[in-house]
Amino acid sequence: MKKIYIYAASVVFALAALEMQAQDRKQPTPGPAPTVQVGKPTSFTLSNGMKVLVVQNTKLPRVSYTLTIDNPLVYDGDKAGVSSILSEMLGNETKKMNKEKFQEEIDFLGARINFHSGGASANGLSKHNETILNLLSDGALNSVLTQEEFDKAKAKAIEGVKSGENSVTNIARRVESAVLYGKKTPVGEFETVQSLTNVTFADVQEYYKKYYSPEKAYLVVVGDIDYKKTEKAVRGLFDGWKKTNTQFKDVAYKENVQKTEINFVDMSNAVQSEIALLNEVELKMTDKDYFAAILANQILGGGGEGRLFLNLREAHGWTYGAYSSISTSRKYPGKFRAGASVRNVVTDSSVTEFIKEIDLIRTTPVKEDELKLAKAKYVGNFVMEIQKPTTVAGYALNKELYGLPADFYENYIKNINAVTVADVQRAAQKYFLKDNMRIVIVGKGADVLPGLERLGYDIKYYSKEADEVAKPTSGQDLAAKKGLTVSSVVDKYINAIGGEKKLAEVKSMVISSVAEVQGMQLESITKVQEGYLLSEQKMMGNTMSKQVVTPKEAFVMAQGQKIEMKGEELKALQAEATPFSELKLKQNKEAVVVGIETVNVKQAVGIKVGKTVSYYDVESGLKVSSVTSQEQGGQVMSITTTYEDYKEVKGIKIPYKQVMNVGVEIINIVKDVKINEGVSEADFK
Repeated sequence: MKKIYIYAASVVFALAALEMQAQDRKQPTPGPAPTVQVGKPTSFTLSNGMKVLVVQNTKLPRVSYTLTIDNPLVYDGDKAGVSSILSEMLGNETKKMNKEKFQEEIDFLGARINFHSGGASANGLSKHNETILNLLSDGALNSVLTQEEFDKAKAKAIEGVKSGENSVTNIARRVESAVLYGKKTPVGEFETVQSLTNVTFADVQEYYKKYYSPEKAYLVVVGDIDYKKTEKAVRGLFDGWKKTNTQFKDVAYKENVQKTEINFVDMSNAVQSEIALLNEVELKMTDKDYFAAILANQILGGGGEGRLFLNLREAHGWTYGAYSSISTSRKYPGKFRAGASVRNVVTDSSVTEFIKEIDLIRTTPVKEDELKLAKAKYVGNFVMEIQKPTTVAGYALNKELYGLPADFYENYIKNINAVTVADVQRAAQKYFLKDNMRIVIVGKGADVLPGLERLGYDIKYYSKEADEVAKPTSGQDLAAKKGLTVSSVVDKYINAIGGEKKLAEVKSMVISSVAEVQGMQLESITKVQEGYLLSEQKMMGNTMSKQVVTPKEAFVMAQGQKIEMKGEELKALQAEATPFSELKLKQNKEAVVVGIETVNVKQAVGIKVGKTVSYYDVESGLKVSSVTSQEQGGQVMSITTTYEDYKEVKGIKIPYKQVMNVGVEIINIVKDVKINEGVSEADFK
């Protein structure tokens, strides 16, 4: 049932085209540096410790509120996920209004109000100022937490974790933080199905009661408001917010490694490797070299004009983009990170190029033109952002949280322009620690480990849960020990879904399914008979794309354009134009067993044909996943489809749930299957 990947490919084409267009846009020529005025807040502090910052801005008749509870970070341990479940529950219902009434009030005002475990935010028309503030305070201080809402939020969180368990990118991000800062720290811990299962309703109630408090809270108000009226309203609503005097434990974070090493996570479904070079930094916004550090990062990998992008994408074509970033330290150490998603075959080469570029900016002065472009970009972004009320609110809060000088943002452009080439090199040497980095790589060990081992770095191996493990055993060795062959795997699969006799009786199939994409319902119908295949997708009654395969041709219709398939791609699609392609798989000389790998917590054996690897459960024989590689714009992308919820139709088992990952996750639910009816020659024209 790989037919579903055909229409997923059209989604990939569209996303890739949009990205290519965005990358091709040239940077505008910078003009002279402007003078900016940042709105200065008037502040007052409530008796409970909450500080209020008010910035009057009469340019637009709007107001925004940002409530930030600046507590030290909390380590949840075996109950990681308490705060995220609370975030989902806050603001649904209050002591004054039920859920429906509360949401109706917000919608009526045309306002946006959001709540989370660390605060809340709201914005809307200033004529509704006091009403918006009332709703914000009511949802933040008087939220009613119910068992029913808890059960929903917990189930949603668990489903979210499950959906990301096969995502190489998701696993890479959580392992990065865990190995850099320590898995048993507030920054390094992550939610798992087990940790979320451990969370109780009482845990969430206790968290809200204990940590949602005013002692370290800030309320930033920006907009066209009357100061005195706003102060009076804030005092009336928040003065009664009681302190909790909660005590917090100090946290010890990992330090940088003594010598650069590779931290590797083996994921058998990876057709690309996620690479991240990491080291902790002690960088504060008040440091003299702060501006030099952010400009050094901009030159190295801050955007499409950065050295990493120009090297790994433009010069070599190994990735869609290679970037770097640097963050400041406050509650925990900051981080320098350089990373990219690259094809398996160039994983080791990409690491070499990353190291080369990091070393070069440390040892060789950057060019004046590079520094000039980096300054222009920062100044341009700063001037654009300063027009936004949310930015003004953020700047006002930053001054409080980071202890910035009162004129920090007024002098921002001057300080950027004062950075010299020598300053950039010193900052790169101080913060880009080429010899003390963790090179975290999540990829397919069978494909990439031999090349990585030749680089000469020590390699430590980690599980998807960020626990150190032994070097992964080759999946091919495991398959050989079990005596698995293409014939034996295919026979077991065919028997598992109904048997060869039953499958041979199927002359045609019609599969109707639905999926949700960006909040809208995508309807799909697939019709197939020997040599012919139709896959059509509709949204709101309109055809979004249509794919047709016949013995003579294959094409995609999307956005009024016909894209014809040729060469190997045409052959691959024609091979799929059959109700059950596995019936012919044993005779396919290209089919090979690639080994046993873990798919959805189960052992599965992979069979590769062309650019597709299909995985079959070693125990049940059922197909559980397929990974198809596609090249677009010189880059290799993968479409991963998992097959679940098998149901019997006329004696044949069909997967009624198919989860596709094409950069975004699409859950396709089969609604109806027809066998030997509903297909005609006219369908394939």
